[in-house]
Amino acid sequence: MSMPFDPEAVRQLANILTDTGLTEIEIESKEGRIRVVRAPPIIVATPAMTVPVMAAAAPAPVVAAEELGKHPGAVLSPMVGVVYLAPEPGAAPFITVGQSVAAGQTLLLIEAMKTFNQIKAPRSGTVTRILVAPGSPVEYDEPLLILE
Repeated sequence: MSMPFDPEAVRQLANILTDTGLTEIEIESKEGRIRVVRAPPIIVATPAMTVPVMAAAAPAPVVAAEELGKHPGAVLSPMVGVVYLAPEPGAAPFITVGQSVAAGQTLLLIEAMKTFNQIKAPRSGTVTRILVAPGSPVEYDEPLLILE
């Protein structure tokens, strides 16, 4: 059975995603549920760069956060907070795509309750994707990056 939906409600939810930097929002009522998801921005960083930049890339297939979270190399957020890819503004990022990392190496920071928590590599590997943008909010168990 198909449910009627309000296109204006979907538009408003999409605007909330854009305004807040969130990648997913869902509302539910007696009449049904609406879930709007957008792909996180692609981050391209090179060792010579001091600040990661957004890349204009060809549209990639959208992979749901649930699927990325099941990837064997996914590093998941252990907490709710705000992501920082560098130790301080203007500093080089902790990691870049294509970089090899050692087990225990700091990958990024998550600020929660005014405390900066180091997120360390669970094992050695190569960073193949960074799935979060600097300053973006993250949820518990949200995939942060792929380490292969």
